Amino acid sequence: MAGAGGGGNPDVAAPAVATPGDLAATLDAVDPAALGADVEVASGKVRDWIDLGDRLLLITTDRVSAFDRVLTTIPLKGQLLNQMSLFWFGATADLVPNHIVMPVTARSVLVDKVEVIPVEVVVRGYLTGSAYRDYLREGAVSGISLPKGMRFNQRFEQPLLTPATKAPSGEHDISISREQVLGQNLVKREVWEAVEGAAMRLYEYGVQHAARQGLILVDTKYEFGIRDGEPVLADEVHTPDSSRYWYADSYEALFQEGQKQRKLDKEYLRQWLMDHDYMGDGEPPPVPDSLRLEVANRYAQAYREITGTELAPERHSREEEYRRLTAALGG
Repeated sequence: MAGAGGGGNPDVAAPAVATPGDLAATLDAVDPAALGADVEVASGKVRDWIDLGDRLLLITTDRVSAFDRVLTTIPLKGQLLNQMSLFWFGATADLVPNHIVMPVTARSVLVDKVEVIPVEVVVRGYLTGSAYRDYLREGAVSGISLPKGMRFNQRFEQPLLTPATKAPSGEHDISISREQVLGQNLVKREVWEAVEGAAMRLYEYGVQHAARQGLILVDTKYEFGIRDGEPVLADEVHTPDSSRYWYADSYEALFQEGQKQRKLDKEYLRQWLMDHDYMGDGEPPPVPDSLRLEVANRYAQAYREITGTELAPERHSREEEYRRLTAALGG
C-alpha cells in the first residue's frame, strides 16, 4: 500500500468503500428550504456555500466535473475531497496560512471569507497535458520559454508556475503569463509575488509527501484569497480534482519508453468520456451507476494512497446533515 511507501496499482480494483446503497444518498446541491427561509445558497462547479458575513459555510457536494462541465454525482465524493483537503490544510498550516475555521460535517467546513484572487495558480513539475500541447505549438508554456527537444512527461529542472484565468461554469480556463497577470492589473505585484512564493512552498511540500507515499505530484492548482491584506490558501489542496499524480516506481521506465504514465487521479472518468467521443463540447453522455461507483472507489483509493490513512465514511440521513448545517448557521 502507498502508505507504506510502495505505491499502488491502478489496474487492480480498489477495495470497495462506496456501495450501491450510497448512490441514492449523494448530494447534488444544498436545498436552501431545508436550512431556513432566509438562507441563500451560492454554487460553484462542485461546492455550495452560504454567506455568514465574515465567514462562509462551505459544503462539498458529490457533483463531479470533467472538461469544465458538471456531469453527475459520485457517492461519498464530497466527504473524500473535503477530508483530503482538511488533511493538507492541517499539514501545511505552518507554511501558508489558510481560510479554515473548523469542520462542521464530513463534507462541510466553516471558513473565513476572503477576497478571492481572480487567477488560478497552477504549478507544474512535468511537461505533460495542456503544457505539452502548448510546448509543441509555441515552444513555451504560459509565456515561459522552454529548451528545444524536451520530451513528453519530462521533469522540469525547476517547477513552473503557470497562471490561468478563472472561467465561468461550463467554460475552459485560459492559461496566461505572469506578465499578463501584472500588466492587466489582475493582482497587485506585491500580492502576486507573495502568492508565487506560497504556491512553490506548497508544491514542494506536496512533492516530498507524495514521494514518501510512492507517488509523484505532477501538477496542481491552488486558489488564494486576501485576508487582512495578506494572501491565504483557500478552496481545496492537492486533491485528485485539483492535482495530477503518477506512480513513482514506474515513472522512469515509462518515460524512457515514451509511454503514458500510470495515474492516480480522475483520468478514469475523463478517459471513459473520451472513449464515448466527449471532450467538453456538446451534450455529455449519461454516466452509468456502475461507473459512478467505480469512480467513487477510485477516489477512496486516492485518499488512501495520498494520505496513508483510510476514510471511515459518515453515513447519516439527509435530515441529520441539514440539522448539523443548520446548527452551524446558528439555527
